[in-house]
Amino acid sequence: MKTREALSELFRPAAGSPPVEWVVADGLVGYDEAVAEMEHRAGLIADGLAPERVWLVEHPPLYTAGTSAKDEDLIAPERFPVHRSGRGGQYTYHGPGQRVAYVMLDLKRREPDLRRFVAALEAWLIDTLDAFNVRGERREDRVGVWVRRPEKAPDAEDKIAAIGIRVRRWVSFHGISLNVEPDLSHFDGIVPCGVSRHGVTSLVDLGLPLVMADVDLALRSAFEQIFGETVAVASAPAAGVRAENS
Repeated sequence: MKTREALSELFRPAAGSPPVEWVVADGLVGYDEAVAEMEHRAGLIADGLAPERVWLVEHPPLYTAGTSAKDEDLIAPERFPVHRSGRGGQYTYHGPGQRVAYVMLDLKRREPDLRRFVAALEAWLIDTLDAFNVRGERREDRVGVWVRRPEKAPDAEDKIAAIGIRVRRWVSFHGISLNVEPDLSHFDGIVPCGVSRHGVTSLVDLGLPLVMADVDLALRSAFEQIFGETVAVASAPAAGVRAENS
């Protein structure tokens, strides 16, 4: 069901645009390989040589530093590999049990408005959580999606999903991450997204015994309500290699 917040966040493509490819990667994908593949694909999309794509992956445990990352927010630099990233935002963690969705959309086919695009990504996550009766909320002073935790304290809230994007030639890449069942202690090595006064949570931490396939179905359904039609593609190519139907 579409949430009231999402109703104003439709980000549909121009009439006649092909459906967005929906790709779920097998196994863990290395971060550098993922960035290389995203940059390659975004270039093809910008040149009109490939359709838009959402690529769902899991990474091995690692930290990434966005363009606004502060050195003091990396608490345990030796714990996991640290990757400098061209996406917006600060430090974040990726690892098994976390669904990362890399979103390669041509904003010229939709609307070249970064604020509205980020709002649409937030609405997508909120609608996905709503499918599991989890109330996700946005905050004006911090990007991402949050859940209230009154059982911890009256004003406690935890982050359940992060957003970090980059846009080149009005094609987006990087994207969102949703905590399904990651090891939450792995976030202790950073100040996630520069926010120290709130914690992190996951769907399983909230008491929902979900597997990744359940979440993927909800993500796809909610995406289509906001961004338009998708078509499943079996798997992503290796970095720098064009898919057969690109």
